[in-house]
Amino acid sequence: MEVYVEATAKKAFACSVEWPGWCRSGKDEGAALEQLMSYQDRYAEVARRAGVGFDPGAPHVVERLAGNATTTFGAPGVVPALDEGAPVAADAITLLEASWALLNELAADAPAELRKGPRGGGRDRDKVVQHVVSAEAAYARKIGVKHREPSITDAAAVAALRSDIVAALRAPAEPTAWPPRYFLRRTAWHVLDHAWEIQDRSS
Repeated sequence: MEVYVEATAKKAFACSVEWPGWCRSGKDEGAALEQLMSYQDRYAEVARRAGVGFDPGAPHVVERLAGNATTTFGAPGVVPALDEGAPVAADAITLLEASWALLNELAADAPAELRKGPRGGGRDRDKVVQHVVSAEAAYARKIGVKHREPSITDAAAVAALRSDIVAALRAPAEPTAWPPRYFLRRTAWHVLDHAWEIQDRSS
């Protein structure tokens, strides 16, 4: 499985190239790769929902990036060269849609007040989900999709935003601030990171 690593002196992310959203962090490259593989079964559920065969194999680092302040803060923040000009696969879009579906299901089953602790801090369920939608509205502008941030209580507005995102990924315009494949990868990571946070903090 091809993986790229984005790292600073304090934080590293290991991200699968083929499987958008499967991206985990650690204090260094080795720890990030270990965390990535520890989430294999959890990501397999996303692939299952998407109807995509999942047999990733062992990780092989194909690109290393110098991270930035965003990386150290706790989010991927650098566009890898391998995403520049790369086409967006139909399966990748399906995996993003499956990530949204997983988040929606886990949020629907979670208590409104999540367990407090270091995993995600003190935000409760609705604030976590609103944060995800808010980020999507901001990220979408990077590929030319302009929506006001929808409230999570307005299901139609959230659906419209995501529908326009999918349409833009299927027929990307040029140029865009973010390469479409990177946008998809970054968005899927954010959705799944918080979906798994909700799942972890519901118990």
